[in-house]
Amino acid sequence: MSSSRSQEDTYEAQNDQRLDELHSKIRTLRGVTTDIYDDVERQNLVLNETTNTFSSVASGLRSSADRMARAVTPGGVRTLRIVAAVVSFLFGAWLSKHLLERVFG
Repeated sequence: MSSSRSQEDTYEAQNDQRLDELHSKIRTLRGVTTDIYDDVERQNLVLNETTNTFSSVASGLRSSADRMARAVTPGGVRTLRIVAAVVSFLFGAWLSKHLLERVFG
């Protein structure tokens, strides 16, 4: 009888040990699952911010394209030519200044 009781105690101890090991593995798995969830949430935030940024850029490009289309309309061609002339003049003045500095500088 004592041999039987001793064997039962051994089995009970082994069961307790395996139960503790299983509990430890479950805690580890829960930690990994929580880490994965947190990482997915962070990635979703980054994706949402990226989507918002691209939407903002697309809106700005659309607005710029609309303004350019208006500038190229028959009445806008004159304005576009004036802007091009002013930019050309400023670039020519800057280029002349740098060339004169090289020659006489």
